[in-house]
Amino acid sequence: MSKKVGYLGPKGTYSEYAASALAGDACLVPYANFAEVFGSLARGETDGAVIPIENTVNGAVTQNLDLLQQTDGVIAVSSYVKKIDHRLITLKGAELSKIKRVFSHPQALGQCSAYLAEYLPQAKQIAVSSTAYSVEKIASVEDAAIAGAHFCRNGYTISDHNISDEQNNCTTFLFVESGKPDECRHCERIFLSVTCRHEVGGLLRLLEVLNKHAINMTKIESRPIKDRPGEFRFFIEIEGDYASAEIRRAIDELKDRASSLKLLGCY
Repeated sequence: MSKKVGYLGPKGTYSEYAASALAGDACLVPYANFAEVFGSLARGETDGAVIPIENTVNGAVTQNLDLLQQTDGVIAVSSYVKKIDHRLITLKGAELSKIKRVFSHPQALGQCSAYLAEYLPQAKQIAVSSTAYSVEKIASVEDAAIAGAHFCRNGYTISDHNISDEQNNCTTFLFVESGKPDECRHCERIFLSVTCRHEVGGLLRLLEVLNKHAINMTKIESRPIKDRPGEFRFFIEIEGDYASAEIRRAIDELKDRASSLKLLGCY
C-alpha cells in the first residue's frame, strides 16, 4: 500500500506540485490548512507532509516554522525549490477593467502587489487559504484569482505571462515525516531551532560555536516566544552532514550553550 502524504489543498496548489516532486508515487492527501496537515502527521493519518517554509520575496512562512517547532516527533528529511509563476485567472470573456474582486493566498497577493495596483486598482483583494482554492471562488466575470501557471481548467482564461513583481521568485518546500534524525543518513544541510539566555552576548555565544567548527550558516530567522515578551527563538540552517561525528559534536556544544535546542531537519 502506498504511503500517504499531506499537503495544503485543494488540488492544483504549489504545495501539491512540490509534493508530487518530493513524495514520488505516494498517495497525496489535501488538507484545508497547514495546522491540519501537521495534525494528520502527528495522529498517524499520513506518513509525511510537504510544507512551504521560505519564499525569496516574502521570507519565512512563519506559521510553518511555529508548527514544525510545536509538533513533536517529526523531522524534515528532504527539500525542494519551486520557481513561483503566478498567473491571473478569470472566466472567459472577463475584462480587466470590470474585475471587482481578486482572490488568492495572502502571500500571492503580496507578491503581485505592483501588478494589482497598476492593472486592477479598482478590485478588492480577498485572501483565501490557497491559490488553488482562490479559483473556486470565481463566480462571475467580475471575479479573478491568482494561481500557478500549472493551473489548467476548461472555461477559464489564464494570463500569458507571470504577474509576480519579482520574476525570480522561488519557494522552498520541506518533506516532513515522523521519526528522529538518522545518524547514518547523509545530508547537506541541518535545520534547528534554539533559544539563548536573555542576556548580553547570548546569541553571540551560540554563533561562536559555528565559527569554532568552521560551519557555514545559510540562514537565521527569529520568532517571538509566546508568553515571554522580548524573548525570541532562532531558526537556523547550517551546512553540514549529520552523519559526521564532528557535526554532531558541534550541535551538542550548541545545546550546552543554549537554553533549548530542537533538531528540525536533516536534508
